[in-house]
Amino acid sequence: MPVPDLMPVLSRGKHRNPRSGACFMEFASYLAGEAWTDHPTCTHPLLASLARMVNDCTSDTARSRLVPLIPSVIGLRGDDPRVRLLIAVRAATSALSVTSAEHQHALAVGILNCERHLAGDTGELPEGLALRIREAFDEAPEAERWARDFIASMGSWSRSKFTDRTAETIIRVAVQGIAEACTPNPDDRLYELLAGSIDDCVGVLGRTATSRKAPEQPAAAAEAPTKAAQPRVRESVDARG
Repeated sequence: MPVPDLMPVLSRGKHRNPRSGACFMEFASYLAGEAWTDHPTCTHPLLASLARMVNDCTSDTARSRLVPLIPSVIGLRGDDPRVRLLIAVRAATSALSVTSAEHQHALAVGILNCERHLAGDTGELPEGLALRIREAFDEAPEAERWARDFIASMGSWSRSKFTDRTAETIIRVAVQGIAEACTPNPDDRLYELLAGSIDDCVGVLGRTATSRKAPEQPAAAAEAPTKAAQPRVRESVDARG
């Protein structure tokens, strides 16, 4: 593949090559030296899925802020089942207080599901995680009550499995809920969700976090997309890039 004159510019969607722009994970594949793709092998699939969703739901003017996070996802791989749980619970707790009532119910159930699997036989959670869950529920008490009543009515719920598909659904609802929320700074919330999830993955997968420093590039490459870029779209989340 020919080396482009400039580093790729982050924009929404999937791109054929670096010259036409890049989504977050395409940029990661480029930096990792992999073939150009939005599904590189250098990153855990669910973290990559979250990164694509955040990329697509962040506004054009704020998307360049994500660039320094890209090197941090490279090399975050592994099959520890806690990864999917931690990403899902962070997404759900980040969105719970700002999303619609319908989404709140689904996310509250998702939080309790993640909590049960993460606590395991001991019934205990790390202090920081337990506090984050408690704070999220304190901001949406009706959603917590609804979720606990719903779970109590599901006799077989305690035996349900938590799969990648379960996590993907929670993440999608959360990111879309943040993107559509009537909140002053949805871009900030999306950024913190992705940055926090990267830190969670580093903690579980056991490698030292890489520096969140933007790669060396001409200044123009880090600027917001040009007029040719697509406008901000919040109606749905495109997990493909």
